Amino acid sequence: QDSSVRIFISNFLHNPSGVIGLAIIFTMMFSAIFAVQISGVEPDYIDPINSRLGPSWDHLMGTDQLGRDMFSRILSGAKQSIYIGVVASFLANLIGTVLGSIAGYLGGKIDTVVMRVSELVMTFPQLILVLIFVSLLGQGINNVIIVFALTGWMTTFRLVRGEFFSLREEAFVEADRAFGFSKPRIIFRHLLPNTLSPIVVAFTVNIAIFIIAEAGLSFLGLGVPVTTPTWGNLLTAAQNPVVVNEYWWLWVFPALSIAIFVLG
Repeated sequence: QDSSVRIFISNFLHNPSGVIGLAIIFTMMFSAIFAVQISGVEPDYIDPINSRLGPSWDHLMGTDQLGRDMFSRILSGAKQSIYIGVVASFLANLIGTVLGSIAGYLGGKIDTVVMRVSELVMTFPQLILVLIFVSLLGQGINNVIIVFALTGWMTTFRLVRGEFFSLREEAFVEADRAFGFSKPRIIFRHLLPNTLSPIVVAFTVNIAIFIIAEAGLSFLGLGVPVTTPTWGNLLTAAQNPVVVNEYWWLWVFPALSIAIFVLG
């Protein structure tokens, strides 16, 4: 096992895009956790005298209409946006993995029912489903997470289900059945570890998708309440043509933060 870990680390270090991506993600997550310590200013501190100042040494990313430091607000917004993306992706993957594992191994009517449910959900554009659920549940970080989890599990489900279809006929599974192991043990202890690769890929991709989706919802005024700084809420400043033309730093830096993190 130690040799496998060393081989993995060696291969990863020889993958420039992987190293750069991981460095970007860890740097931005570290900055989000210690946002106030790094910026030196509370994100909600109002200073009307210094409102709408451009980037400078005192305010690296300028200030907004109320004189709040944009650098501090972007770092604080990163904490909320990344939290939403990671937790929602984890829950969506958890739902998709459990349903895909059960449907892929058992097959039959259970697989048919779950498959039809996933097809029904995928029939509607995800944005439409998200808008419907958000209008029903209301705004809030937890509500947004729940909505993303309920509307984003289908890809993981199909990937895991396909892997289980090919693995359930392997010799080691036949041996498990011969030894009398229970179905839950075969599914979750023996088969599931062999499907981690697509699950990890789906998890990372969904984080990026959900962060972008949160930004879109907040831009439309349907996501996290405007009193909570997120990258999406900071982007709402771009709705004002005056801001777009004259105060570019109010929307360029939040947009760049989203793009850089998603790229990472």
